Amino acid sequence: MSDRLNVLGVGISPINLRQAVEQLDAWIATGQRHYVCICNVHSVMECRRSAEVRQVFNQAGLVTPDGMPLVWLLRQSGYPDVSRVYGPDLMLAVMERSLTAGHRHYFHGGVTGVAEALAEIMRQRFPGLAVAGVSTPAFGTARELCTEDVADRINRTEPDIVWVGMSSPKQDLWMSCMRPLLRAPVLVGVGAAFDFHTGRIRQAPRWMMRSGLEWAFRLGQEPRRLWRRYLIDNPWFVFEVSRQKLGIKRFEIN
Repeated sequence: MSDRLNVLGVGISPINLRQAVEQLDAWIATGQRHYVCICNVHSVMECRRSAEVRQVFNQAGLVTPDGMPLVWLLRQSGYPDVSRVYGPDLMLAVMERSLTAGHRHYFHGGVTGVAEALAEIMRQRFPGLAVAGVSTPAFGTARELCTEDVADRINRTEPDIVWVGMSSPKQDLWMSCMRPLLRAPVLVGVGAAFDFHTGRIRQAPRWMMRSGLEWAFRLGQEPRRLWRRYLIDNPWFVFEVSRQKLGIKRFEIN
């Protein structure tokens, strides 16, 4: 899965949900260690603002298209089979696959009690699911939370997949820093999926997701937190992508 589309200097994996699940399976089977970044317009713009974040995304095993603008760009660029790989959906698809594959899951994220609630919800939804453990991150930056103590706690439970529920790009920086310390083959940053699956935050209706209008639903839910992301970053993304496609400005993957 080395082939990627350059979107403003970020390499987006031309992948769909089924292929993403298969790739995670393959890494676990062979013991390869990778982390997965779930990428949307906000993620791309965070990469534009920070060379460190951009490097973290471009070193990920997969950078999945989470958001219809990225899906549309990939399809227009010769990848017709691409579909949105949305964090909450990827979790469910991998959980279902794990019932036959036997993968062990660790949940690290959310505020106090959320990881525990998520684990219980997943056990009820997928009877027989192997939950290795749960933990709640302390307060601090990604680097401050990247410690051997945290790694030891997770490693003792011997998971195959560590699901990380922090904000982006904090979760991506954390996964990159923790990757050498963790023995689990796969780390996946799924952000708000912890809150969605536990009912703390409502998901947008599916028709809004498919039509690229999820941003409007989420802005209505959390205007104070998300206004910059959607009212400034979205138009700026369109402007920059237009310049890239017209050849006015070049963006290197580095």
